[in-house]
Amino acid sequence: MAGAVARGPGGGRRQELAAHLAEVQDRINKACAACGRDPGEVTLIAVTKTYPAEDVRLLNELGARHFGENRDQEAAPKAVACAGLGITWHFVGQVQTRKARSVAGYADVVHSVDRVKLASHLGAAARAAGRELRCLVQVSIDGDPARGGVGPAGVAQVAEAIAAAPGLILGGVMAVAPVGMEPAAAFTVLRHCSEAARAIRPEAAIISAGMSGDMEEAIACGATHLRIGTALLGVRNPPVL
Repeated sequence: MAGAVARGPGGGRRQELAAHLAEVQDRINKACAACGRDPGEVTLIAVTKTYPAEDVRLLNELGARHFGENRDQEAAPKAVACAGLGITWHFVGQVQTRKARSVAGYADVVHSVDRVKLASHLGAAARAAGRELRCLVQVSIDGDPARGGVGPAGVAQVAEAIAAAPGLILGGVMAVAPVGMEPAAAFTVLRHCSEAARAIRPEAAIISAGMSGDMEEAIACGATHLRIGTALLGVRNPPVL
């Protein structure tokens, strides 16, 4: 695993991450003030894919508690390396059914459940591990199969499958704003999809939306969880396989 940001001498990486974290929090505070929300309603998830466990530890020392990964082969050993830090792990990438058992072993929240079969596999894996997983329905705003997700019309079916699966907790919904679409328009669709999840479980209020480039729009549209990578950690190199 390798990140694109060079390490400065004398703990320079820690200072760099601290500055980025402060900048992101300032953006969150200003965005919340602009729409009359409490910043305490917004959970920041540091997406550390392609970056080493050392960066997770540094951000954790700086106060970050929620971390996101999107590839099981990277996330599983990183979770082991950071055991005992009080971290909540969010799996934000697409989950292959054959990876369900591994993901269920360390993830606390899975943001990308988009089919009934996957909910069934994750539920079985969670029960086998003696754990409960909070799962979000991944919504495809534009129907692009490359990113995964179920269309808005299918949200209720997947949400019901999650809610019915022992070992799973329906947490809410997640989406990525499609390229070429105004983020506010995409996140407004997601907010409406959230109503379908809450109709099944009123407490399923998570709206996972917003990344480094569109967090302000996401907050204005009701996002409760932001998935922030580049703004915290820097521009990524392609992952080392």
